[in-house]
Amino acid sequence: MNSVILQIAAKYVRWLLVFFAIVALYRGHNHPGGGFIGGLLVSLSVVFYSLAFDATQAKEKLRLQPEKNIVIGMFLILLSVLPGLFQKQFLMAGVWTSISLPVLGELKLGTPFLFDIGVFFAVIGVILMFFFSLNSIAKWK
Repeated sequence: MNSVILQIAAKYVRWLLVFFAIVALYRGHNHPGGGFIGGLLVSLSVVFYSLAFDATQAKEKLRLQPEKNIVIGMFLILLSVLPGLFQKQFLMAGVWTSISLPVLGELKLGTPFLFDIGVFFAVIGVILMFFFSLNSIAKWK
């Protein structure tokens, strides 16, 4: 599409969607859907950018390929399961730790947040792989 207004909007809306994705990821780690909603928002930002410019340009701007996002996400999900097993608890039992930061104070991090980050990356990879494969099929015809 060659709309100048859409191209200008895509540059700003993309970062706005990424910001809200990170907010949804952090806010949702104690509630259902944080990583999934955040991953959908990041994927939406890339899809919106590819509709404004071109899918090949959007794929070149990505720092990681969709396949690598899936691998990173699945690795983080597996990593979030291990602390519960090492402490002889249930398979996906939550394990928390506290980190003291000078400005923010005490920050509690746990395996549910690590699981959400894994889901975040996996959803980004799956959605973008699906979108780019559909886009290549559409160009063939």
